[in-house]
Amino acid sequence: MAVEPRVDEIDLRIISLLVENGRRTVLDIAERVQLTPAPVKRRIDRLERLGVIAGYTTIIDQSRLVGGMEAFIELRFAGNTNVDSIKSAAASLPEVREVFTVAGDPDALVRIRADNVHHLQQVVDSLRKNAEVIGTKTLIILQAWRRDGPS
Repeated sequence: MAVEPRVDEIDLRIISLLVENGRRTVLDIAERVQLTPAPVKRRIDRLERLGVIAGYTTIIDQSRLVGGMEAFIELRFAGNTNVDSIKSAAASLPEVREVFTVAGDPDALVRIRADNVHHLQQVVDSLRKNAEVIGTKTLIILQAWRRDGPS
């Protein structure tokens, strides 16, 4: 059984500040949580070691890039399909950005990036080639909004 990491109120404030801006300096975080930089750095290192902070990323506003589109593809699988098979069905495609396995219908949501509608159709066709996929539904993303802070 995995041990749950201990996260206190200061850790949560540090996480919130990093979610808001992953490039925030340790000094800036320290000032905002009213600690010196050394303990803030130790806390961030511990949160990374524990896997609470799994990585840092850049959020791109796809609508500002020329060309391309994003979509969610709902996947439905045969009833006896295990979760690892669901993830690997999509993870091998370079267009796939995220895979979410969910309880209920559908079994998974896959967020993809495609160059155009024709490319999107190729990605959907590739996903449908998996023998365990019994159905798909494609939802093209028109606009995205993201809440700052921990979810």
